[in-house]
Amino acid sequence: MSGEKTKEPQYQALLEIRDQIGQVRLGLMTNQCWHDDPKRLLFVLSRYKFVAKMLSGKKRVVEIGCGDAFGTRVVAQEVGSVCAVDFDPVFIKDIKTRMIKHLAFDCQEHNILAGPINGVFNAAYSIDVIEHIAKQDEDTYMRNIASCLDDQGVLIVGTPSIQSQAYASSQSKEGHVNCKDHKELKALMEKYFHNVFIFSMNDEVVHTGFYPMAHYLFAMGVGKIKGPLTK
Repeated sequence: MSGEKTKEPQYQALLEIRDQIGQVRLGLMTNQCWHDDPKRLLFVLSRYKFVAKMLSGKKRVVEIGCGDAFGTRVVAQEVGSVCAVDFDPVFIKDIKTRMIKHLAFDCQEHNILAGPINGVFNAAYSIDVIEHIAKQDEDTYMRNIASCLDDQGVLIVGTPSIQSQAYASSQSKEGHVNCKDHKELKALMEKYFHNVFIFSMNDEVVHTGFYPMAHYLFAMGVGKIKGPLTK
């Protein structure tokens, strides 16, 4: 223990946590975000909060393309369990070094284009991933996610809109090979889910406003379609 004392006693717990378990380290992606554009961290965490509230109470949830999984804890607070997967072992290694016991979640290396994830889940979400999936591979991506959901499963996909790319950074544009407008995103989701709902998002605000003015889009699919479209 450091022996330090805060002037207001209610803040002494801050030092106790620091001394007992240390201070939280940002993930690899989040670290760059905090360095280059701190306000963007607010936007990213707001996306995770939206997912968390939509999926609240679900027992088994899988995150596809978790990156550094910094926001995954927000979802983990609201659901029974989260399995977070990413195809890059660098990110998986980073996540495991930052895991803390009381908010721990399963974390695995997995390429969703190579096949479904083992197990059956009540819900899945994939934030800032589909725009990195080549158009010719997007049905494989969707099919493999849908196949690991139960019949009443829910999928939430979040992605920058095609309209937003006029303002995207050069680093973002390099990886964004498949941005969509709301119509194309909904049409893709409707091939795999009976019900699809589209939401707009600007900064940290999710709404149902004019889609072409949305910087970001959420699509929520409910009720998996069985049959040829998912084969």
